Amino acid sequence: MIRSSRGRIAPRRILIAAAAALAPLIAGCEAGSNAPTLHWHPPTNGTFKAVSNNITISNAFVLGAPIGKVLGQGQNAGLFLSLVNAGRPADQLVSISAHVAQSVQLPVGGVRLPPKRRVLLAGPAPTVLLRNLTRPLAGGSVIRITLTFAKAPPATIWVPVMPRATFYTTYSPAPGPSSVPPSTSVKGHGAGVSGSPAPSPTGSP
Repeated sequence: MIRSSRGRIAPRRILIAAAAALAPLIAGCEAGSNAPTLHWHPPTNGTFKAVSNNITISNAFVLGAPIGKVLGQGQNAGLFLSLVNAGRPADQLVSISAHVAQSVQLPVGGVRLPPKRRVLLAGPAPTVLLRNLTRPLAGGSVIRITLTFAKAPPATIWVPVMPRATFYTTYSPAPGPSSVPPSTSVKGHGAGVSGSPAPSPTGSP
């Protein structure tokens, strides 16, 4: 009976201790050992998708208006996301299209995806803009976007529109249509490449 009792309790203690030890490591992976705090954000209710064995998209969401309000037609909206290239060949995010916007603005030259690195388009100011919304956008809705890569296959995902409330208030809203420059710089708008290597590629998400 003693062996049986210990046999049940010991694995639980081991699991608890392992979880406690892994917590700071998981947090470090999100930000990267050398990543600026500016680029870090908590895990969100955004979309996750494995584009291929190498490229994954995570924490993808659009920042909406405060609760009770909407982003009107003709306004801009910020798109936030993280990209991981777990493979060795470098890749590049070439373009994004959205059915609710006339165009989607990326940094100049697209977004480079170095091998074994995580690229954070995570704010606090948006690096990717949905320009000239074709219809009002309310928090709690979802929109469809398509990401086109230089090498990986295109990825179509449904992205939630998060109201600018709770910790989403730390993100900056998109600039107005008249104040948006024709192009932006990755470094100038808070996008960054994490200093920690990306996870090893696997056959499934």
